[in-house]
Amino acid sequence: MIIRAIATAAALLAGALAAPSALAQKSGGFLRMPASNSPASMSIHEESTRFAVTPAMAVFNNLVLFDQHIAQNNFDTIRPELAESWAWNGEGTALTFKLRSEVKWHDGKPFTAADVKCTWDMLAGKTNDRLRINPRKSWYRNLEEVAANGDHEVTFRLKRPQPSLLALLASGASPVYPCHVSPTQMRQHPIGTGPFKLVEFKPNEGIKLTKNRDYWKPGRPYLDGIEYTIIANVSTQVLAFAAGKFDMTFPYGVSIPVLRELKSQAPQAECELTIDNGSRTMIVNRSIPLFDNPKLRRAMALALDRKAFVDILTEGQGSIGATMLPPPDGIWGMPPEILATMPGYDADVAKRRDEARNVMQQIGYGPDKRLPLTVTTRNIPGYRDPAVIMIDQLKEIYIDGTLDAVDTAVYFPKVLRKDYTVGMAITETALDDPDQMFFENYVCGAERNYTGYCNPETDKLIERQSAEANIENRRQLVWEIERKLAEERARPVIFYTRAATCRQPRVRNLVLMVNSLFNGWRFEDVWLD
Repeated sequence: MIIRAIATAAALLAGALAAPSALAQKSGGFLRMPASNSPASMSIHEESTRFAVTPAMAVFNNLVLFDQHIAQNNFDTIRPELAESWAWNGEGTALTFKLRSEVKWHDGKPFTAADVKCTWDMLAGKTNDRLRINPRKSWYRNLEEVAANGDHEVTFRLKRPQPSLLALLASGASPVYPCHVSPTQMRQHPIGTGPFKLVEFKPNEGIKLTKNRDYWKPGRPYLDGIEYTIIANVSTQVLAFAAGKFDMTFPYGVSIPVLRELKSQAPQAECELTIDNGSRTMIVNRSIPLFDNPKLRRAMALALDRKAFVDILTEGQGSIGATMLPPPDGIWGMPPEILATMPGYDADVAKRRDEARNVMQQIGYGPDKRLPLTVTTRNIPGYRDPAVIMIDQLKEIYIDGTLDAVDTAVYFPKVLRKDYTVGMAITETALDDPDQMFFENYVCGAERNYTGYCNPETDKLIERQSAEANIENRRQLVWEIERKLAEERARPVIFYTRAATCRQPRVRNLVLMVNSLFNGWRFEDVWLD
């Protein structure tokens, strides 16, 4: 059974993360990079954007973590971190972790099982200290309780089997928080156990981290610190990188058209193209009159020309997929021959748009009576550019959209409270796993279920796949759910983009994840030559 195999591997690989690289590492130096956007806070558990998770991940540790040196995250790449080992009970309903005893928080207080319990009690809404926003609360709806067994052992008790609990805990979005620090402080000056400490967080200016010289992994980190400078203009970022002011671009932050400009100005740069596992999706607020009409939502979905998005924005190098990241980068997504049979995925765009126009006329719209609407999105290129194309495509079916591009700090609260009509969103996927995708974005009442989609039958299927231990059986259930979501236009997936991360040759030992933008930023093994 895969769960038992992982538990055995954990015991054998307990020291794997601390093992030295074969390269001759050098200590010292600051890793510097730009960021296009400023997060609302530095509290990972309250933020959805990787502009928060990427810098903050280096401040924390998890119980377990995906191996930072293997590009594709999967069950077999999960390694112990704050936990020394783990074991499931025979029924698969209790997961017990043996914890490290030598770990201290950045303020010198000892890390114990109480901190683990506090973190997941807070995520479940069981503590007096509440998170302002709790985007991943739905990940743990199957969690009955977290029990501390003394200071150095903790058990996660589940209502039913859930093999992917371990993957959820291994995500970069799942750090352990300290019991003795309030959520308010964690937003501005988080305290972690990780390889770096926060020096300062200045919204719209920058984020600075410094080496944790008392880190519990001897000899780590190699860097003296990491500095992020907020620069909204991409061309300015490219010029600064070419001039040597930055060691790397913000991860996955260089579009294919911009990549040509960067390489012409910095031919020495080492650039790697990687799929973005966050799908670009159309979101429609089902609670608003008119848009609660399934016929209108169907017409809007039929109007989408996915290939045009890929051709324009990625010069043909993006991918078309359904809810789960398509293979070979993703491990759960549909193969192309099955994807082509999904509703709205056939290649005959003209035929689909004729059908969409007929539907629009049935509900009272046409050439002489067009539907005006506002399309809300986040004011960064990765959101804004596809939103402009979506608006242009909707014109083909008598819909005239106006773009409303809002700042990051405003965008996420806005869509969470459903203060929009139609939008372009990125499903910011913290890991390539069905439980994360479905429970966070599609089950009834989930905080990040932006569209308000709710079907109890779909929820039952989601619960069923979550409890399935056999990988192939589970994959078939996942594809069945994907088909159902496409049929019901829950949140039409348009495409997956591909973008580059560029580094100066002096940046060593950084592995980019191919199926998650969120999980590879501990930075403890990165060094500058």
